[in-house]
Amino acid sequence: MRVRTRAAATGFVVLVLIAVIGIIVVLRQAGDGLRLPLAGRACTVQADGQVTLDSQQMANAATIAAIGVQRKMPERAVVVALATAYQESGLRNLTGGDRDSVGLFQQRPSQGWGTPTQIRDPRYAARKFYAALKKVRGWQDMRVTDAAQKVQRSAFPEAYEKWADESQVLTRALLGHATTAVSCSVGGDPVLRGAAAIAALTEGLSLDWGLVAFTSDGDRQAGRGYFSSAVDSFGNPTLLMVGINDFERSPAGSLTTSAEGVRAGWRYTHWLVSHAKEHGVKRVVYDGREWTAKRGDWKRLPDSDRGDTQVLAEVHADV
Repeated sequence: MRVRTRAAATGFVVLVLIAVIGIIVVLRQAGDGLRLPLAGRACTVQADGQVTLDSQQMANAATIAAIGVQRKMPERAVVVALATAYQESGLRNLTGGDRDSVGLFQQRPSQGWGTPTQIRDPRYAARKFYAALKKVRGWQDMRVTDAAQKVQRSAFPEAYEKWADESQVLTRALLGHATTAVSCSVGGDPVLRGAAAIAALTEGLSLDWGLVAFTSDGDRQAGRGYFSSAVDSFGNPTLLMVGINDFERSPAGSLTTSAEGVRAGWRYTHWLVSHAKEHGVKRVVYDGREWTAKRGDWKRLPDSDRGDTQVLAEVHADV
């Protein structure tokens, strides 16, 4: 009887272990599709489809897209990068993962991706991903999951494809192909205020987009954006202007912002909204549209306030 009991107990343990392993495999294959709904999904992206993200995911997605543009990668590359980060980390900058995997793309130091500290830098991780993707012959003609797999070498090579549609929506919005496409509701006390917020935004614009500080008209490179800061009517350093600097001559002979310039304006605009929570942004205005953190959506301004040569951002003042 004792032998039978022991054998039964052993058999039960084996069955439990098999079930647990099976659950782990299913969850790994499903990726983030089976994660519980997250509280506080503060951002909605609408561009031929709709995606909802929380503020951390939105900021990471915006940075991944910006680095792709800065590296002059095709739009398709941004879709692949976002789908990869969706699957690997849920667009979160994770401190760990499977074995020694780290960061947005779950890159491994032991596989030559860099040090853990480097990989935890979203910009570094995105640059490394794009550099690896660029070396894949014919990646532009592959399915999203096949291109991603060539870089990641995952045990679940089909897992990236389920994020292709969401990544396409994000890419269209973050690359400026849609207007007023990113809306985020930001509540609570700002993380940063005043000069600290402006400094964080200008650093982010430099690192993500390669923008430069405004000096003089003669120093502005055609087609390259720039930024400058200003004080409000109370003398507080709360205003940031991002200049487009991409013009074309109209049939009438006047200079107007080019179509690519307007797209660039919406790229910067959506980036600012995406990073609003972490950088204390309370208002963004571009091309006659205004977003506010309190309202969380866009409204049309009077035609007299319309302008497409620069984006205006306002941060919370110091208290």
